[in-house]
Amino acid sequence: MVEHWMEWASLLLRWLHVITAIAWIGSSFYFIWLDLSLRKATRLPDGVHGESWSVHGGGFYNVQKYLVAPESMPKELHWFKYESYVTWISGFALLVVTYYWGAQAFLIDSSVRDLSVAQAIGISVGSLVVGWIIYDLVCKTPIGKNLLLLGAVVYLIIILAALAYSEIFGARAALLHVGAVVATWMTGNVFFIIIPNQKKVVASLQRGESPDPALGRQAKQRSTHNNYLTLPVLFMMLSNHYPMTFVSEDLWILVGLVVLIGAIIRDYFNTCHTGADGLRVRWQWPTASVLIIILALWTRPETLVLDARQVVTDQQVHSIVTAHCANCHAERPTIAGLTSPPKGVILETLADVQKYKAQVYAQSVSSQAMPVGNMTQMTPEERAILGHWLERH
Repeated sequence: MVEHWMEWASLLLRWLHVITAIAWIGSSFYFIWLDLSLRKATRLPDGVHGESWSVHGGGFYNVQKYLVAPESMPKELHWFKYESYVTWISGFALLVVTYYWGAQAFLIDSSVRDLSVAQAIGISVGSLVVGWIIYDLVCKTPIGKNLLLLGAVVYLIIILAALAYSEIFGARAALLHVGAVVATWMTGNVFFIIIPNQKKVVASLQRGESPDPALGRQAKQRSTHNNYLTLPVLFMMLSNHYPMTFVSEDLWILVGLVVLIGAIIRDYFNTCHTGADGLRVRWQWPTASVLIIILALWTRPETLVLDARQVVTDQQVHSIVTAHCANCHAERPTIAGLTSPPKGVILETLADVQKYKAQVYAQSVSSQAMPVGNMTQMTPEERAILGHWLERH
């Protein structure tokens, strides 16, 4: 019964996480577009940096941006912060109900490091905290005054995080944690830097004082990071459903390429928003496409070769499926924490295996992502036998 409620918790939290992420990313991308599409105009009020006209839903909108702040604050001021907070909270809650509750299956891979559940969870939580502290301290050093240099250092930190997680967790959990630590930076930027700085500016205006321009510069630094890190984080979160992304031994290379690709694509849109043309908006997509092709080629699965003289029987395959698949993919799973087969896929007979042959081949032969964490110690030879049988049926 507990497992049933945990599955409902997972579903509702995932729903909430997607909703709030859409709201956060949507508002973030909108304000990035707005900021970059501002144009100078005559007869603008004092202190206004520029304005933007747009049409949506049958109405026309005229938005103006003040370089620092207006002379007096309006009675009603809208803040954009809760989307970020709830996205992180719901994401961490998902981490709890999926990876911590099912730590033996999803978090711990004894072939990488033999950890207890408490140790694995402690490392997971602690790494998110330590990751934020390191990132925040680097941003506040003199390095932070040079956006390009700071970007390079942050990129290196992400690579090092991927290397570290790969030495602790299984590949699926490692990739997810890289995404989680970067997402923690992004929400931390909003909670600890951007919103507090904006509140200080508002308070200064209410006291009739001139706001400190450094507050805006610091917030802009963190906002820029959030802008360029959004697409890589989305990829890392979605990658959990695509095992070819997390089976490589050198996970840091995949992470490095994904961060570059995501940043380049965001740069294209950012540059377009400014009204630029020519080479400034023509190099990003070809470059990103080449990197994507390299990534796809690099993640190609290894071919499992079976001795040509070996005869594969139905009984052999049924035994392999029973030992390594049916404990989860059964009408009544025997693995702890499951009340129904994942994604409704039942693998109890050879007919079932044939029905889902594409998925079985992708998960257990090509990517070797299943069984999760290789809990049942499925051998390369067994995978080769299964693949040989699937190719001929």
